[in-house]
Amino acid sequence: MTVTPTSHTRERLILAAADLIAAAPGEEFSLRAVCETVGVKMPTLYHFFGSKQGLIDAVIKHGFDLYLGEKSSMESSGDPIHDIRVGWDAHVAFGLANPGFYSLMYGKVQPGYSPEAQSRPSEILLGLTTRAATQGRLAVPAQQAAAHILVTNIGVTLRQIALAAPDPTLSQAVREGAISAITGAGTRADNPITTTIELAAAQPDVLGRAETQLLIEWLGGLSRANEKRQ
Repeated sequence: MTVTPTSHTRERLILAAADLIAAAPGEEFSLRAVCETVGVKMPTLYHFFGSKQGLIDAVIKHGFDLYLGEKSSMESSGDPIHDIRVGWDAHVAFGLANPGFYSLMYGKVQPGYSPEAQSRPSEILLGLTTRAATQGRLAVPAQQAAAHILVTNIGVTLRQIALAAPDPTLSQAVREGAISAITGAGTRADNPITTTIELAAAQPDVLGRAETQLLIEWLGGLSRANEKRQ
């Protein structure tokens, strides 16, 4: 009797490959081992994925689904720069908790190729930098700011995975350096309003989150009005 492959079988193959990858981060996994775990023959795997790379792409998408599922549970603070900080820390935490997935998601580089699933978190980040640009809080274009944050976030995460040791001090220092670079904090001393906005945004618990957001909105409006008069 021939068993017809189903979508359930496909999901089981993805999860089996994901478990093998998670158990041995950075190492190759066997398609035969995946099939044996699920109890199917190799033709069934090729029916769904076409090749090993097809299965890897499906596992990468699965990894991004997990990552974005965690991100979607986070509430926006209303302040895009603060949300970039929170997103940075969540990105690092996911990488350290899931080194196998993360190494596939961002550590495997092929010239001219990037998994389609990579675009989703990039779009979320671009949305935040676009909002920050609208508020007049960026020293560079929104797309450049998003790229700057993403590449430094990936770099510091891969560094900690490679060393197999969390380094929150390094992560925070690189995070604040990246944010300073896109906001121009410390280089626009002639604009005290901008300096005050970023100072408040970096420490939202000092005044309280609601009060900090209100202060940022007031100062942002004042800054824009001042720019129009100049």
